[in-house]
Amino acid sequence: MADWRGEIKGLGKTMLEWPARILFPPVCAGCRRHVSRPGVLCGACWPRLTFLEKPWCPVMGTPFSHDMGEGFLCGEALADPPPFERSRSAVVYSGVACDMVRGLKYHDRTDLAPWMAEWMLRAGSELLAEADIIVPVPLYWRRFFKRKFNQSAELARALAKASGLRFEPAAVTRVRQTLPQVGLERREREDNLRGAFRIPPEGALAIAGRRVLLIDDVYTTGATVRAVTASLKKGGAGAVDVLTFARVLPAGGEGDFQLDATVLI
Repeated sequence: MADWRGEIKGLGKTMLEWPARILFPPVCAGCRRHVSRPGVLCGACWPRLTFLEKPWCPVMGTPFSHDMGEGFLCGEALADPPPFERSRSAVVYSGVACDMVRGLKYHDRTDLAPWMAEWMLRAGSELLAEADIIVPVPLYWRRFFKRKFNQSAELARALAKASGLRFEPAAVTRVRQTLPQVGLERREREDNLRGAFRIPPEGALAIAGRRVLLIDDVYTTGATVRAVTASLKKGGAGAVDVLTFARVLPAGGEGDFQLDATVLI
């Protein structure tokens, strides 16, 4: 009887979904070709996606070409230790990942956020297991007014729903507009972001003594998440981890990054 009930329930769900499939057929999350179900990539886009996998630096989440042994840190973590405890990303910022980030950020593809969050859930499982609350990197109010939504908050909301963690979108605010980071030297990047983030009184109550999981769409140079982390810790957070959908990896020597100007706008 239980099997029959399950089959009937499944059939009923399919019948309810059928009109929506006809009116709004599922499309590829990368190129928008028609696919079998929502949230999947077509055969052409799938090979253009590179997932970040272990072995990686336990602090920065930067992948190693081979296993370097337990506790081995990358050069960045040793030379310039970050204020956050750990950073993880789901995919490399290239190929279809670029298309998805741009679609979410500039073409109102907020429907992509839950699917992108699923991959982030996998990559950041250890961070989510220890986190108390989820906080997105904020947008300046003028940019939010123009875009109508914060792409980092959309990802954070989907992660909170999937994980059951508290979502605190107002825990940190962006109090001034900043310039794009592309082309700026390290000191210029730091100066650009200095004083850009603030913890309001209600945010201080939300983060007090808690382990915060900070969410952003792309990790590029790390300047933004470092600045937000510093503000969160100054505001009373017990610890901060960082989880992003995509990460820009070094293209050549140390500090040589392939940056896309649209990432940092």
